[in-house]
Amino acid sequence: MRSIWNGAISFGLVSIPIKLVNATESHAISFRQIHTEDNGRIRYRKVCELEDREVSQAEIGKAYEDADGTMIPISDEDLSHLPIPTARTIEIVAFVPGDRIDPLQMGAAYYLAAGGAQAAKPYTLLREALKRSNKVAIAKYALRGRERLGMLRVVGDAIAMHGLLWPDEVRAPEGVAPDEHVTIRDKELDLADALMDTLGEVDLEDLHDEYREALEEVIAAKASGETPPESPAPAAGGKVLDLMAALENSVRAARESRGAPEEEAEVRQLRRDASAPKETGAKKSTSTKKTPAAKKAAPARKSTSKAGEGAAKKTASAKSTASAKSTAGKKAATKKTASRKRTA
Repeated sequence: MRSIWNGAISFGLVSIPIKLVNATESHAISFRQIHTEDNGRIRYRKVCELEDREVSQAEIGKAYEDADGTMIPISDEDLSHLPIPTARTIEIVAFVPGDRIDPLQMGAAYYLAAGGAQAAKPYTLLREALKRSNKVAIAKYALRGRERLGMLRVVGDAIAMHGLLWPDEVRAPEGVAPDEHVTIRDKELDLADALMDTLGEVDLEDLHDEYREALEEVIAAKASGETPPESPAPAAGGKVLDLMAALENSVRAARESRGAPEEEAEVRQLRRDASAPKETGAKKSTSTKKTPAAKKAAPARKSTSKAGEGAAKKTASAKSTASAKSTAGKKAATKKTASRKRTA
């Protein structure tokens, strides 16, 4: 890989010669501007507005435009003598945990290649120190006419550097979140969790640029004089009127696409639980469950029943006692009558 910058990593008093190499490459398809009448290329010509003539790249330099329009020339030599230590050095200033870096700050990625045999040992030392500490290095460096912030981390057996935005270059997310107050129910979150679980994880190596592939098919068809393929029907979309229905359908579609069982009962139950209205006091009173008042009334009914049983028993006892007394009285009267008859 071709290096785009040569310098050194400053690690305390240790200096590591390195070469900066692009870690990424673009596979995007680029287009040219043409004259639609005859397909002629449209080119931009660099013209000096004072002499009104086209100039070559060798004649072009840099300048800073002052507020009054005055051009202040700045040469490459001027830039090479900037009074900063990072002109040709990646100066490590701190080591921090990786999660301290906001992904919003991360920009272009580079590999740092060891600059010769003498750089092998200090390069390996820094790499292993980063591995063992589970930290990343924060560094400052100068590239393309400005000082920049970078983050060094280990990728395989190499050290990679991510360009970082300065903290004051990241905007605060003011006015981005919706202003309306909404309430998210637990059952809605349950369905969202079910959708996330169904989609699961993905191997990033399996992802590819479908737009670029479709564009290549169109270019190939046009080049061979064939009719470009028809675009597929747009995906169903539109305004979400029923969030629960959309979540339920999303879970079902995700399970079908992955060949997983739909588990309709679970989804329907989540749907019913989420759409069921909350019980009010009136509804609770008509429920089959016993209310506290009913529970208190139940013992009263039992006690009343027991009292009735006791009264019935007493009545029966009284009746039997009265019957016994009546029978005894009749026997006594009969004995008295027989005694009077014998006496007479």
